[in-house]
Amino acid sequence: MRAGPDSPAPSTRRRTRIHVVSDVHGNSEALARAGDGADALICLGDLVLFLDYADHSRGIFPDLFGVENADRIVALRTARRYEEAREFGRGLWAGMDRNAAIVSAVRKQYAELFAAFPTPTYATYGNVDIPGLWSEYAHPGTTVLDGERAEIGGRVFGFVGGGLKTPMNTPYEIGDEEYAAKIEALGPVDVLCTHIPPEVPELTYDTVARRFERGSRALLDAIRRTRPRYALFGHVHQPLVRRMRIGATECVNVGHFASSGRPWALEW
Repeated sequence: MRAGPDSPAPSTRRRTRIHVVSDVHGNSEALARAGDGADALICLGDLVLFLDYADHSRGIFPDLFGVENADRIVALRTARRYEEAREFGRGLWAGMDRNAAIVSAVRKQYAELFAAFPTPTYATYGNVDIPGLWSEYAHPGTTVLDGERAEIGGRVFGFVGGGLKTPMNTPYEIGDEEYAAKIEALGPVDVLCTHIPPEVPELTYDTVARRFERGSRALLDAIRRTRPRYALFGHVHQPLVRRMRIGATECVNVGHFASSGRPWALEW
């Protein structure tokens, strides 16, 4: 149909496309392609691969202690025998400088992973990340945010990284009050980006690990109160439900990037 003299002119505004990844866990090869075709990449954390529960030969733990010990600690954790797992781990680390060994291994992973980030990238921390190291590896095209906002393509994105305290005792777990304060500091945003999901059973249950991961009640309350267009997160690798609507907000687990190698796309 041809436009008449009084018809509105076709929109010439360029569309914006954002790719979102989470739980990269060492997959630098796919990460280098994750921004292809997008105006920006968002990373919701967990860059580090400490131990791959699907392939026990991959990660910092088997590199240090071998696959058989990795098999053992995965079996204990999967059975929720956390105290036995901690005791077993303490025996393996005896006589070693644990912190120095982990930081050295993480530095090697970060050097490779941050080099794979396209420009621009907006990133926040996962619960297995070490925030104190990020400033050493984030190049000028990578913006690191935690409890902060950024405007992308005319929309306001809010970022909160890390996880809540659990028996797993991963590197970047914080208290509920501290996490809630970061959520509160954002105020209303169009897109709320976090590593962990809101505290909703369908979004926090991992069907393979057969356990509930920790979600945030403060995040759920903020979604209901401020009504962002989207709430994006990762953390739960095999969720019972990958997306659901809470009021006006579409809540989306963007996927386990380490295994899929595919980003989730948001376009407007």
